[in-house]
Amino acid sequence: MVNNRTLALEQCQPAKEVPFSETEYQQRLQRIRDRMSKDGIDLLYLMAPESMFYVSGYTCEWYQAQGPKQWPATSGIAVHVDQDDFILFDTPSEQIMSHYVTVAKDIRIFPMDTRRDGLAFIIDQLNTQGWLGGTVGLELYSYRPNPAISKRFSTGFEQRRCKVVDGSDVLRDIRWVKSPQEMAYIKRAGEIMDIGLDTARQTIAAGVTELEVYGEIIRAMAKAGGENPGITLPVLSGAKANCGHALASRKQIEFGEQVNVDVCGVYNRYHCNAARSFFVGEPPGEVAEFYEKSARSFELIADMIEPNLAVRDLVSRLKKYYEKEAGIWDNAAWVGGYELGIAFPPDWVGNFVYELSDSDSDVLFEPGTVVNYESQFFGPNLHGLTYLIDTLIFEQDKARIASNIPRKLIIIE
Repeated sequence: MVNNRTLALEQCQPAKEVPFSETEYQQRLQRIRDRMSKDGIDLLYLMAPESMFYVSGYTCEWYQAQGPKQWPATSGIAVHVDQDDFILFDTPSEQIMSHYVTVAKDIRIFPMDTRRDGLAFIIDQLNTQGWLGGTVGLELYSYRPNPAISKRFSTGFEQRRCKVVDGSDVLRDIRWVKSPQEMAYIKRAGEIMDIGLDTARQTIAAGVTELEVYGEIIRAMAKAGGENPGITLPVLSGAKANCGHALASRKQIEFGEQVNVDVCGVYNRYHCNAARSFFVGEPPGEVAEFYEKSARSFELIADMIEPNLAVRDLVSRLKKYYEKEAGIWDNAAWVGGYELGIAFPPDWVGNFVYELSDSDSDVLFEPGTVVNYESQFFGPNLHGLTYLIDTLIFEQDKARIASNIPRKLIIIE
């Protein structure tokens, strides 16, 4: 008689949930292999959630990254420079899921007696496959694998006559330029993002807690098809509005306070970011005037933004504005931006970052790239940061600022 577990593992087949076509995944794999050849990497073992998703569509609730020592995170995807397919290694707990959230054709599940620690199984399987003996790349700049697991993998591969190197840049660099489908998902994420910001405007009021505002933002974005963002969204009021990365709490918002809200809309794990400041009641004139000076930077961006805009041109113009024209540069908190795209908790900050000191950068915002821009300055009399963030989207024939929410201090009557 077949027991329930055997029946589930052998016959349960949920409908596929992958966001891209088979062709797009094949093209990605080819670009990865080309980059591996250039970097002299024979085998790339991918464990970062973003990398596993990019190669196969793999998504999961729990990546064992902070689990107990007896449950080490070892699942991942092996790519060989000379092979047309990849191998997905996973735990028995994810056996059903791994078939419907990926395009993987070769899925190898750890034996039940070592169901959480698949290291020995993985290395034995790769050795039998003939994939070992050359240079192996690991994602050493990812939180997964952590240092202890990295050391174990390195030792295991080295014992099989492999040289281990850092392969973090392979996927990070390839993801910089996005496909039309990726850009479409980011556009949808931007629409969801604006729903979140508009919900914040409707919810913020004296007597409402920061957590209530946070909860309503999440509810509204989820109702619109948005997923959980890579970073917990801050809602910060009063003196806390001078912090950039604190968490919403049970603090009640009071009349006469500034409230800063940072939102990422998420669609198929692609993020679009914007932040705005709200003021409960009429703001002091000096606060509104200072905020306007910070906000005007986005008018300059709107005038300049186009495909292949040079980073050095953008930052040089903005630095001149803040220093010479607005006269607020000495109050800077953080001003600059970073790449947006695929993200899983605990972070949505991408690989590329730029600041206003990068006046000699040779990087272009080429078509298919997406970054945010943050204009954060400490405002007068401790009322809070000018919490102005928006996403810059560079397409083939145009470029634009993502959010339709006004870039100004939003007054809550």
